Amino acid sequence: MRKGFETRERIMDVAEQAVLEKGFGATSIDEIIAAAEITKSGFIYHFPDKPALARALLERYIERDDQVLDDIFGRAFELTDDPLQAMLVGLKLFAELMADLPAGHPGCLVATYCYQERLFDSEIREINARAVQAWRRRFRSLLDDIVATYPPRDEVDLDDLADMFSTVIEGGIVMSKALRDPPLLARQVLLLRSYVKLLLSPRVGR
Repeated sequence: MRKGFETRERIMDVAEQAVLEKGFGATSIDEIIAAAEITKSGFIYHFPDKPALARALLERYIERDDQVLDDIFGRAFELTDDPLQAMLVGLKLFAELMADLPAGHPGCLVATYCYQERLFDSEIREINARAVQAWRRRFRSLLDDIVATYPPRDEVDLDDLADMFSTVIEGGIVMSKALRDPPLLARQVLLLRSYVKLLLSPRVGR
């Protein structure tokens, strides 16, 4: 059973790398089989078709993404009970994590699936949409806690502000790859942190 799990993970590791490098449509089952060093029947045992592989890759990616954010913001709230300070600490920790990736962020499957959504069925598109909405809910919840104590200095829609976390991170990934500048993503996250701090920190003499 352990061997079967390891084989499945190896297939998914190979497939994810290929999809992030050149897209889902350009990634063939035959090349995945060759790179994972398995037989075609071994592949089909775990994934009866390419859409099944697509769903599994996306669900695993989302689960890992959520775990990273849970860990980072969990650590932040262990360091401070203040929701604004926890947000700022969490963003700093996230930026440091991104800066520690020597070759930069490998890419985002959620974004890749969006770019090539016509290749996927409605179930996969719905899973992808739920992932984006989950990020909105996560950061909106944190922002709700903050503004209960620290009213924003400027009028802002909190859903739009929550979405800004996704757009900065996804945009940072794209820009860092386009410009071959891996540290760019971390810098963008730190700029987002500065904006949040300016928007939500109490005024002097408050």
